[in-house]
Amino acid sequence: MTRPGKQNGPTLYRVTIELSIENPCVPQTEADSSVRAVWDRLSVDATQSRDEPLIAGLVLDLVDGCDDLGESLARLAASRIATPEIGRHVLEKEIRAILVEQPHVLEAVAADLVVSFERNPAYPNYLVPYLFAKGFLGLQIHRVAHEMWNSGRVMAASFLQSRVSEVFAMDIHPAARVGSGILVDHATGIVVGETCVIGDGVSILQGVTLGGTGNEDGDRHPKIGSGVLLSAGSIVLGNVHVGDCSRVAAGSVVLHQVPPHTTVAGVPARVVRHHADSLVPAEQMDQEIDPGAE
Repeated sequence: MTRPGKQNGPTLYRVTIELSIENPCVPQTEADSSVRAVWDRLSVDATQSRDEPLIAGLVLDLVDGCDDLGESLARLAASRIATPEIGRHVLEKEIRAILVEQPHVLEAVAADLVVSFERNPAYPNYLVPYLFAKGFLGLQIHRVAHEMWNSGRVMAASFLQSRVSEVFAMDIHPAARVGSGILVDHATGIVVGETCVIGDGVSILQGVTLGGTGNEDGDRHPKIGSGVLLSAGSIVLGNVHVGDCSRVAAGSVVLHQVPPHTTVAGVPARVVRHHADSLVPAEQMDQEIDPGAE
């Protein structure tokens, strides 16, 4: 059976999550997340990495040899997902064009890089997640694919999605809407469905599935609020809302609405803790679910 809307480009679903800069569940980063500031920080990190002969050429090509973050990201992304049929230079040109036409994408990229560094103590500088963290780069390629999808370039967007899945082991449908300031840590096994919406400041660990419940049509995937922590191996199924500043414990399966400011755990998941309104689990990255711990 052919589903409605599949013949003539992407199906559009009217889905909204209310976000506000006053929302306490949107983490406030310590560093300047402007595109210029992030590029300057990357350039400094690159300068300090030139003495390592193994990556000196990589740094020269992807940072020192570029004028700005957009040029660098386009070159980096294209180098990772190019194929014999669709080469690096063709992809670089296409990705660069999207970043120039849609400057809000680069703003989200910069915010993602800042929170990736701030939330992961394994990263010694901005350059490590930028060059080597597949969760970071896979998400940025998704952002480009999403813009292509929205403009009706379904096949181009699907190609980018396919390559991210093949190269980075994370599968985000190009129609999925993702906020800014997102940490995608490790990335392996992450699946995000077509009508999923993810708010700002969310942290997503490996093996997370934001999926449907079957073969239904329409708006059928989760809506994740701002400041949410989706712990390793957690699963959220169906058109359910996970409230702002909530936490889904590792290995849990969410089938129903999750209230804001709570931790849910188990299969099926249930509320095991209520948080203070000021707590942002995505920022804290605390995996503790003992009700007496906070």
